[in-house]
Amino acid sequence: MSEQQKNVQEPDLNQLRKVRRTKLAELQAGGKDPFQIMKYDVSSHAMDIKENFEEMEGKHVSVAGRIMQKRVMGKASFCNVLDQSGNIQSYVARDSIGEESYRDFKKMDIGDIVGIEGEVFKTKTGEISIHASAVTLLSKSLQILPEKFHGLTNTDIRYRQRYVDLIMNPEVRDTFVKRSHIISAIRRYLDGQGFLEVETPMLVSNAGGAAARPFETHFNALGEDFKLRISLELYLKRLIVGGLERVYEIGRVFRNEGLDTRHNPEFTLMELYQAYTDYYGMMDLTENLYRHVAQEVLGTTTITYNGVEMDLGKPFERITMVDAVKKYAGVDFNDIHTTEEARKAADEHHIEYEDRHRKGDILSLFFEEFAEEHLIQPTFVMDHPIEISPLTKKKPENPEYVERFEFFMNGWEMANAYSELNDPIDQRERFKAQEALLAQGDEEANTTDEDFLNALEIGMPPTGGIGFGIDRMCMLLTDSAAIRDVLLFPTMRIMD
Repeated sequence: MSEQQKNVQEPDLNQLRKVRRTKLAELQAGGKDPFQIMKYDVSSHAMDIKENFEEMEGKHVSVAGRIMQKRVMGKASFCNVLDQSGNIQSYVARDSIGEESYRDFKKMDIGDIVGIEGEVFKTKTGEISIHASAVTLLSKSLQILPEKFHGLTNTDIRYRQRYVDLIMNPEVRDTFVKRSHIISAIRRYLDGQGFLEVETPMLVSNAGGAAARPFETHFNALGEDFKLRISLELYLKRLIVGGLERVYEIGRVFRNEGLDTRHNPEFTLMELYQAYTDYYGMMDLTENLYRHVAQEVLGTTTITYNGVEMDLGKPFERITMVDAVKKYAGVDFNDIHTTEEARKAADEHHIEYEDRHRKGDILSLFFEEFAEEHLIQPTFVMDHPIEISPLTKKKPENPEYVERFEFFMNGWEMANAYSELNDPIDQRERFKAQEALLAQGDEEANTTDEDFLNALEIGMPPTGGIGFGIDRMCMLLTDSAAIRDVLLFPTMRIMD
């Protein structure tokens, strides 16, 4: 928008706001203050009426919502009201609601919230409508909805003022309704499999369970420093120790990292743990869960994201990390036996690494650089190097690698799963290695959690565990371009 346009529009907007405040003052002076109304009985929603018109025709209903359109035509008018389910038209006639009420109606503005009572009918043009017998102003809108001028297209404003975005863009509202259905479907599936939903602390003294930098805070009452959790893992494993054999949690975690189309510093993670199974059991669960959610929410196991079709109905591909790097980079880590050989291969392929990186770290860097982007269809990437998996059981036949997989779709990591390490002696050694990395400057390394080690010494059964990124799952199933599009209130830079 040009500076000249701004100068023309701003006074107009300010004047329109003044007019609305004047209207409110007049209502209040006349004993009709809408903000004094405590409740309104809603009998129906727009979509219920439209989808069940044959049953609803001729019935008296009451709906409530926001005026989105208004056409005043002398003694009779039309308005369009938006509620949670969608829009419905209302025919408002002076002879039906009374002269005084009709005068009040004509003064109502786009954005006002109203209650409408009346009879369901269909207009001559075939539009399902409500013939109003009463219109009640329930809340006065003192702002101007953006569509009145140039629409709500600025993405920064959309994210900051999600409440306006939801009003103006029905596809945004549909995305968040679908997100709610996705999470509900996940819960129903896991509850049906005998899992218990639990809650664990967000404020923790030791933020472990993932390679990430935590947010730190100070608890005044105790005079101690705490961190916001980066994972749900270590507390959920304590519950497995305590005898709860199948547990899951869906909750926010916090990682002090950058913002991009797939990352937000607070996001929704689901982790689940199942005693007496391993990472193969987690693969089966992942396949079944994704198919169940897609079928229940979308009605199909074939989804399309950004024009690319992905089939959840077929068995998911399984490939080791070593084989994926061999396939896509042409480098066989079965023939690389030392860190020096791995660094030489990295130099030849222009892979940047740090002095602390060992053979397994460099394998992971090769995978990220050459393989990830090719994993479009559902794929389990198995058997990660031990260096990047401090909480995972070693493969008995090859202890350089662990029983871990990452689940990929659309080139994105969607889930991360282990055969959980339950050997407290081995776990202590892994924590020591992480502490050494921390001392070398790796801010994402884990620190030793003595209480968790004590829990392992009490005894944890063989266990499979997995963490799902709920936001990325919602992105794929709603065809949303960025993580901010599936977060109602994403993290934004504070405005001056």
